[in-house]
Amino acid sequence: MTVPSERITIRVQHDDFDVAQETKLLTSKRHDVGAVVTFTGLCRGEGDSLSALELEHYPGMAEKQLAKVVDAACGRWPVDGVTVIHRVGKIGVGDQIVLVLATSRHRDAAFEAARFIMDFLKTDAPFWKKEHGADGQSKGWVDAREADETAKDRWR
Repeated sequence: MTVPSERITIRVQHDDFDVAQETKLLTSKRHDVGAVVTFTGLCRGEGDSLSALELEHYPGMAEKQLAKVVDAACGRWPVDGVTVIHRVGKIGVGDQIVLVLATSRHRDAAFEAARFIMDFLKTDAPFWKKEHGADGQSKGWVDAREADETAKDRWR
């Protein structure tokens, strides 16, 4: 399915995002949308051992990879619109990191597309995370998790 480009938003940014505003932008004046699935990823404190995550990306390449993932999701399910926003920089515990919105006429397609996008975003998009301890000191870079690869494998 080809989704018009004005219904696809992909951004990598330092600034926080407003979930309600992004949802409104995606669904405004759209009477064909029957479902909006929203996933918002937050920075966890890991039992109060972290104060922040620092996310870096490969500019240009990250957006290109996100576009490939969104395109693949649009080809698999009848979605009408997608928004993906991923933050970079130092992000405090409890703050928003990532937003995925998927719209469709029916909920199943929106749920599946959003989950697919997140599963591939976690493994294929060029983002790197550094943990900062509760004392504010760097704890080093986070290794890829096997669970994320396993989640992605479900789509093969």
